[in-house]
Amino acid sequence: MERYKIIKEIGNGTFGSVWRALNKQTGEVVAIKKMKKKYYSWEECINLREVKSLRKMSHPNIVKLKEVIRENDILYFVFEYMECNLYHLMKDRPKLFLESEVRNWCFQIFQGLAYMHQRGYFHRDLKPENLLVSKDTIKIADFGLAREINSQPPYTEYVSTRWYRAPEVLLQSPIYGPAVDMWAMGAIMAELLSLRPLFPGSSEADEIYKICSVIGTPSKSGWGHGHELASAINYQFPQIAGVNLSSLLPSASADAINLIASLCSWDPCKRPTAAEVLQHRFFQSCFYVPPSLRSMTAVARTPPSGMRGSSELKTNRWSSSTLTNPKPSSNFSPVKSQLSPGVQKKLQMNYQDATRNDKSLKGSSIKQPAKYRPPVRNFPVVGSAVKTRVFDAAEKLANMTIGSGRASIKQPTFPQPMKAGGLHGQHDLFLGRSQDILPGRSYSRKVAG
Repeated sequence: MERYKIIKEIGNGTFGSVWRALNKQTGEVVAIKKMKKKYYSWEECINLREVKSLRKMSHPNIVKLKEVIRENDILYFVFEYMECNLYHLMKDRPKLFLESEVRNWCFQIFQGLAYMHQRGYFHRDLKPENLLVSKDTIKIADFGLAREINSQPPYTEYVSTRWYRAPEVLLQSPIYGPAVDMWAMGAIMAELLSLRPLFPGSSEADEIYKICSVIGTPSKSGWGHGHELASAINYQFPQIAGVNLSSLLPSASADAINLIASLCSWDPCKRPTAAEVLQHRFFQSCFYVPPSLRSMTAVARTPPSGMRGSSELKTNRWSSSTLTNPKPSSNFSPVKSQLSPGVQKKLQMNYQDATRNDKSLKGSSIKQPAKYRPPVRNFPVVGSAVKTRVFDAAEKLANMTIGSGRASIKQPTFPQPMKAGGLHGQHDLFLGRSQDILPGRSYSRKVAG
């Protein structure tokens, strides 16, 4: 720790405190998390869920763990520094965010979640305080409750802050999965669009009541397993019809309402996966499809000046698991036929950094999972590379047949994913995880409903 100069404390939670610090050798500003619990062996440290999960993941929208230090039985995590968290951006904000800002933030978060879930982990504690923002980038942080998808149940029933806790967890289900992250994101999206928490329950029972007040009481045919869970703990659902989400989110678009409704489905099997959410119409504007990919005749055109560098487009098919129950609407585009090549490349660019950092894990005893493959589709490949002169290219295309030719054509490099703007000033970083409503958390916002 002598290599770091502590600047000031920026957060204090249940499991540790967070400090802003300066690396004396490089001049880099970092965030150092000091754990409150004592650790008497190095093996105990590296077996922590937060360490094990973050060592296996490297993604532009997941906070980077730079170093783990144990000194005098005290454990320190050194993270990249982020300016503030999403809660700080919402707190006391006088006017609503633009929907385009919310879209770009959520687009980044769902990319991080899709990567995380494909790596075999789900977060279990998503909330605005654990989503960190620096300038135009947002990242998922605090993996202290992260769990492997294939780990053996039963799981802890008391996870995540209550307002973002999925109903199956509230009803003490011993088994749950990545769908709890999707429920939390539905609640977070609604809060970003209204600056009001969607389900602000004061207890577990009140939380379920608040959920029923918004989306209505689940029927036995709609969520039979939920009624079984409720009977097991002698709980009876209140009989409430619910309200139209558009009345609580009057400024939100129809696509945003549709996505939130699907994410906040009672039955976890009816919630879309993170990979499926990225194909929802709400995020359609986040994908830039170059003109050369919009029609086959445009292939002969010279790409714009900022996009002449090219790279080989991967065409490995990514198959998403099909949900066993239908979605609220057909706003999710099928993976096989609707996903454009522009979408494919944009997601791949976000995952390139992960392959570089995987090399550092080769000497580790941790078994590396299969590399994440973003959702793509196969599409016909046309002839040879585009010539400089339009006439020559057009003449060559006239003599071609389109089919499953083996020669590949280099596609233009796509721009970086759209990201949201954030505050440029320095603010508090992520606070310690709260298992309940934080006593110090004063919501100046009104409560939805």
